[in-house]
Amino acid sequence: MTKQHQSDVLIIGAGAAGLSLALRLAPRYHVAILAKATLLESNTRYAQGGVSVVMDENDSVASHVADTLEAGAGLCDKEIVQFIVSQGPECIRDLIQQGVDFTRDNNAKGEHGYHLTREGGHSHRRVIHAADATGLEIQNTLLAQVKAHSNITLHESHLMLDLVHEKKYGCIGAYVFERNKKEVMSFRARTTVLATGGAGKVYLYTSNPDVATGDGIAMAWRAGCRVANMEFIQFHPTCLYQPGADSFLITEAVRGEGGRLLLPNGERFMERFDPRGELAPRDIVARAMDHEMKRLGIECVYLDLSHKPAKLIRSHFPTVYAHCRELGIDMCVEPIPVVPAAHYTCGGVMTDRNGCTDVAGLYAIGEVAFTGLHGANRMASNSLLECLVLARSAATHINHNIADRTLAPALPVWDESLVTDSDEAVVVSHNWDELRRFMWDYVGIVRTTKRLQRAKRRVDLLLLEIREYYSHFRVSNDLIELRNLAVVADLIICSALRRQESRGLHYTLDYPEPDDSRSPITTILKP
Repeated sequence: MTKQHQSDVLIIGAGAAGLSLALRLAPRYHVAILAKATLLESNTRYAQGGVSVVMDENDSVASHVADTLEAGAGLCDKEIVQFIVSQGPECIRDLIQQGVDFTRDNNAKGEHGYHLTREGGHSHRRVIHAADATGLEIQNTLLAQVKAHSNITLHESHLMLDLVHEKKYGCIGAYVFERNKKEVMSFRARTTVLATGGAGKVYLYTSNPDVATGDGIAMAWRAGCRVANMEFIQFHPTCLYQPGADSFLITEAVRGEGGRLLLPNGERFMERFDPRGELAPRDIVARAMDHEMKRLGIECVYLDLSHKPAKLIRSHFPTVYAHCRELGIDMCVEPIPVVPAAHYTCGGVMTDRNGCTDVAGLYAIGEVAFTGLHGANRMASNSLLECLVLARSAATHINHNIADRTLAPALPVWDESLVTDSDEAVVVSHNWDELRRFMWDYVGIVRTTKRLQRAKRRVDLLLLEIREYYSHFRVSNDLIELRNLAVVADLIICSALRRQESRGLHYTLDYPEPDDSRSPITTILKP
C-alpha cells in the first residue's frame, strides 16, 4: 500500500521561492517541503550575482522598470514588472532582518550602506550581493530558519512524479518517488505549490545543477495548465570552459566590475555587436560569443579581469577565484576561458501575480512560473527578485483562500501491479543523451526552421518510446526525469516554431529581425 502524507500546504522545491513561502505560511499552517536531492541542491544555491533591487539614492523604481522592459524586448507585462520591482526593497529588508549577510560598503550612499554592483542591462548599480555566493547565503539563512520551525516538515531525496487533480477539488496533492527507497508515496494537501526551478538540463551544456529537469513545468502541463514563452531560454554568456570539469558559472558581476571579453589574440569584440559592450543584455553577449566562436572555429573565448587590482578580485569574487585556482587559472593575472551555456527558463507555467495557475489549489512561483516579468529575455539578477516577491504575494493569497479549500479524501493508491522491473535501462540513458544533444544542436542560441523541424521529429519519437517504456516498467529516477525533459523539450520546440521572428532570446536565421508590424505577442500553449 502506498504510504501517504498529509499537510495543509505542500511545497515542491527547496530554493529561495519555496523556503521563503514556507516561512511566511508556517505560523498558521502545517507545511511540507519536498527537496528533490539534498536541501541545498537547487538553482538558488548556484546564483552568484545577487538580487536586483532599488536601494541607491540615485536609482529609482522607474529606472529599474525601464531597464527590465528594454531587456524583455517588448514582451514584458508592464504591470507585473512594476509590481515586482516596487516590492523588491521590502523583500530585501526581510532577508536582512532574517540574517542574510549581504556585502557592505562603508563608502556607499543610500540605504544600509551595502555594496551594489552593476550587471548587464542595468543602467545603475542595483545588485545587492553576498560576495559572489549570494544564492548560497540566502539559502543557508532561510534553511536554518525552516529547520528550526516546528510547523514545517522537510523531505529530502523526494522526486515529484505527478500531480493529482480531480474535477471537484482541483489539485489535491502529488505522487512522489522516494529516491533512496525507490518507492512511490503520496502527499495530500489542501494547497500545492510548485517551486521546482527551471529546465537547464534539457541542454547538453548548462550552468544548472542536475536537479533542473523541468519537473514542475512538465507536471503542470500534464495536469492541464497552460505554459507560455518556452522558446525563450537564456544562455548565460560566461560559463567556465574546462574540458572534463563540471560546469561552473562565472558571475555576471565579473563583467559588471569591468571584465572584458577577448578573442584568443587578446582582441576585444563586444563593441562590434553592441555599444554597451560587455554590459549588453545576455542574449546579445551570448550570440556575439557564439558568432565569434563559429567564425574562428574556436572552442571558447576569454573573460579578463586581470587589469583590476588583485585585492578587489579576491574580495569581490572569492568563490570564482578559488574555483579557478583549483583548475590552475589565476584570474588576477590571466583571463578565464568561457563559453555560453543554458542558464534560465524565461517561460513556464502561466500564473497571475499571486502565483495562481489554471488548476484550482495549484500555485507556481520562481523559475517554474511565467509571470510576465522577463518577457523575451531576463535581465540579470531579476530572478531571485521574482522568487522573493512572488513567494510573498502567494503567501498572502494562500492565507486568504486556504480556508475555502476542502481537504480531499485519500489519494488513489499508486498501482504497480501491471508493471515489472526494467531489463532495458540502456534505453533511458541513450534517450537522455540523444535528447540533450539534439536540443543543443538544433534548438540552441541560433536556430533555423529546418533545425527546429528536425528536433520536432526526434522529440515526437522519443515521447512515444518513453510513453511505452513508462507503461510497462516500474518508475526510476532517470525515467521520471527523462519523461519530464522530453515534455519540456517538446514545449520549447513547439513554441520556437510558432515564433516567426527573432526577438530577445529566440534568434532564427530564417527570420532574423523582429516583426514589428504587429504588437508583440506572448506564445501560449494549451494542453
